[in-house]
Amino acid sequence: MHQRRDRAVREKPSAAPLLDAIPRQPGPGRPAAPPPPDGGARRWPRLLPTPAGTPFTFGYLLVLVATSLFMEFADPATVAAVLRESSTDVVHLGRRPLLVLTASALWVVGGLGSPMVFVLALVLTALERRIGGWRTAGVFVLGHVVATLATEIPVGISVVAGHLPESSLHRLDYGISFGLMASVGALTGLFTPLVRTLALGGLGVMLASDLAELSNPLTDWGHPLALLLGIACWPLLRRAGAVREAVTRGRRARGDVIRGAAASGAVVRGAAVRGAVPSRRAPRRTPPPARVLGPR
Repeated sequence: MHQRRDRAVREKPSAAPLLDAIPRQPGPGRPAAPPPPDGGARRWPRLLPTPAGTPFTFGYLLVLVATSLFMEFADPATVAAVLRESSTDVVHLGRRPLLVLTASALWVVGGLGSPMVFVLALVLTALERRIGGWRTAGVFVLGHVVATLATEIPVGISVVAGHLPESSLHRLDYGISFGLMASVGALTGLFTPLVRTLALGGLGVMLASDLAELSNPLTDWGHPLALLLGIACWPLLRRAGAVREAVTRGRRARGDVIRGAAASGAVVRGAAVRGAVPSRRAPRRTPPPARVLGPR
C-alpha cells in the first residue's frame, strides 16, 4: 500500500519554482509582464535640460540666468563698466583675447526677456542629448570664437588702412548669438531631409533680410558665418550622434529586459509561495498502537 501511494505521488506533476535567472514566459492564466512606458510620455521631458542628462546646457543656462539678473538689478554704472571690459572689440582682443572671448559669451543682449534664451535652451538640450556635452560645447565655442575673430579683425585692418574711424576699435560687442547660430547649424544636420530643408530655408530668409537692412554690419555678417561653421561640423556630429544613439538604445533595451524579467520572476515567485508545493514523497502513516489483550 505504501509503495503504490509513493508511486502516485511521484508521478503527479509538481509545480517547482523556476530559477530566478530564467524568466517564465507568460501563458494562459498567468499575467504578462507590464509593458514599457509610453515613448511619447518620455519624449517631452527630454526637451528640457537636466543636471544629469545635459550638464553643459544646464550649467551654462544657470550662468546666463545669474548674469542676466546682475544686469537687471545691479547698479547701471557698474553693469556698463563690466560689459565694456567683456567686449570683444579690437582693443580688448589685442590685450587679453582669452579673457574677453570667454567673458563676452556670459551675457545675453536683452537679459532674460530675450527670446534667444529660450531658443538656446531648446537647441543646446537637443544637441547635447544627441552628441554629448563636450561636442556641444565645442560647437558653441567654435562658432563664438571664429565668427568673432572673423568680424573684428577686418575692422582693425580697415582702421589701419584709414577706411574706418578709430572709434570702431572700441565698439561694444558681446552676446551668445554667434555660438547659438553655430549650434543651430550643427543641429540641423541631425534632422530628416525635409525638416532640415525647411529649417535652413527659414534661417536663410531671416539672415538675408538682416543683411539687406545692414543695421549692425558685424553681427549681420557674423551670423551666416557661424551658421556655416555649424553646417561644416555635420560629418563628425552625425557619426557621434549615431554612436551615442546606439549606446542609448542598447541601455534602454537592457533596462526593459531586466524590468520585464524582474516582473515575471516576481509573479512566478508569488505564485509559488501562495500555492502549496506537493512533496515528492508522502509521509508514512504511523501504525496504530497494538491492543493489549486482557484475560478473557
